[in-house]
Amino acid sequence: MKASALAVTLLLATSCAPKTDAPKINPPKPEAQAMEAPQTTPKSVEGDSRVKNPMGLSEEDWKKKLTPDQYYVCRQQGTERAGTGALLHYKGDGTFVCVACGNPLFEPKAKFESGTGWPSFFQPIAKDAVTERGDLTHGMTRVEVNCAKCGSHLGHLFDDGPQPTGMRYCMNSVSLKIQEKDEKK
Repeated sequence: MKASALAVTLLLATSCAPKTDAPKINPPKPEAQAMEAPQTTPKSVEGDSRVKNPMGLSEEDWKKKLTPDQYYVCRQQGTERAGTGALLHYKGDGTFVCVACGNPLFEPKAKFESGTGWPSFFQPIAKDAVTERGDLTHGMTRVEVNCAKCGSHLGHLFDDGPQPTGMRYCMNSVSLKIQEKDEKK
């Protein structure tokens, strides 16, 4: 009986004692490090969290052009639910283009299965196809990926992808569409 009383006393004493030397938690990598990749050149836009609009369309024009789900993701920086996107398991040879403007974004050979529930690519079709900028929303440090032509939100960039770049462009299916090889631009 004395041993169990001693154990309870020690447990209470240690749980109420002030914490000293709390364990160190590695902070997330700064976005500059997260964007380093041999074949990508990030174009960071700091400060402004709004979706850019280089095409100059009004919000009403965007709403007419896009479905409600596309508008939510592309123009309001939303995210589709994991595992629900129509292009998640696409295995064809068409080019992934921006649903809002048709800008070519990713080649099918750059797509890989990431297990995240969103289509993932290790590099864009060209360095100037997308823009990247810091995103501190939802209590996370991430890199937002946008279409360079129309500014639409596409998804996020992470540094845990396969070689040759080590990058994972984690995109929303709803922000992309397929342009088949035989389709004219």
